[in-house]
Amino acid sequence: MRCGAPIGRISRLKASVHQSLTVSSTKLIECSTKSFSPESVRLVDGAGLCSGRVEVKSDQSWASVCEADFDRQDAEVVCGELGCGAPAALQGGLYGEGEGQTWDKEFQCKGKESLLLDCDTSDREKNTCLPGNAVGLTCSEPDDVRLVGGGSRCAGGVERYNQGEWRTVGDDYWGDVAVVVCRQLGCGSTVSVLPGNTNRGFGASCSGSEPSLRECWRRFKLFPGLTVICSDLLVQPDIFLTDSMGGVSKGHQGPEMFRGYNFTITCSTQPQYPGGSFLLTFTGSNRTQTQPAVNHSAAFLFPAADDSHQGNYSCVYDNYVFSHNFSSESELLSLTITASPLPAFIIRHVVVLLILLTAITTSYLYYKPTRRQKRVNRVSSMDLYVNAMEMVSLSSRAEAGPGEERAAQGTE
Repeated sequence: MRCGAPIGRISRLKASVHQSLTVSSTKLIECSTKSFSPESVRLVDGAGLCSGRVEVKSDQSWASVCEADFDRQDAEVVCGELGCGAPAALQGGLYGEGEGQTWDKEFQCKGKESLLLDCDTSDREKNTCLPGNAVGLTCSEPDDVRLVGGGSRCAGGVERYNQGEWRTVGDDYWGDVAVVVCRQLGCGSTVSVLPGNTNRGFGASCSGSEPSLRECWRRFKLFPGLTVICSDLLVQPDIFLTDSMGGVSKGHQGPEMFRGYNFTITCSTQPQYPGGSFLLTFTGSNRTQTQPAVNHSAAFLFPAADDSHQGNYSCVYDNYVFSHNFSSESELLSLTITASPLPAFIIRHVVVLLILLTAITTSYLYYKPTRRQKRVNRVSSMDLYVNAMEMVSLSSRAEAGPGEERAAQGTE
């Protein structure tokens, strides 16, 4: 185990004998190794722990590494040693030149070593490293922290991936660790922190300002695990519009609805927790509707679309979980109300007329009536045709607006 400077000694027993101090106890040392990283390699002048110019510690000083002495397998070892993800960029001069000395060996890592200094090395073929060739490395940011057992990626016991396995994280100062974990996971702020159900968590001491748990100090001592609840506990709900009459179409700003048609706005969410409710909000007015979440969804029916329904809608999902109220809002659905297009109106009624004529023709050909029956059927057929035309006419007047009906009567 590699440690930094000692930061505390306990169980020290003092005794005074003849004005002298005698210490007779075992010393327990906590180490200040930061962010799980060793003290033999670092990345400097980058955006964080996982990017920068590669420097190796040599005789209590830091030395840059020449690009010719460093390849991707060497980079994989460094990224793993620092607790970062896989190498993303490797280039000489990427993060400037170091002011100190240059490492005088060539690394020959196989990519599986735990530490860079565990790799084989060889003498450099050339004794010079040209300016601008100090190797810069960017490692990917690992997804190395998670919350488990809470039904959400933003709630549960804290675990960190380290040395090939997920390990419980604990501390006796819970609040600061929780702040860092919620921030790193993109889960908002801390709502609740509770002691976990295990006492085998390794310590992580944070100030609360670190961007990730890797930046905190590791404490080589077992602490109780902790359970963290973050504010963004609920996933974002979905919102979509449907209709049963074919009155919706796609527009440039979102769905477009024909006047007079009914439509339904449905809110739904993933099955995280039972219960909860959906609030449908409508921007541009104070109207809201609330329904309980049944099978994690709720449907809001609008019987006839008019201009007052035009605007932006959103679904807000509310639920009471872990003794707190949580909510999550969907994206906006922008709805436009338009008049029914004339071509669609004509096509719809032509289709109705063709269906009626087909039914009449089929009925006439199927039966073989007598001469007298033919006359009766002929009359019946004409009656059916007249009735069909009257139905089409009534349907046309019903779907036309009052203004259009009066204009049609004036024409007559």
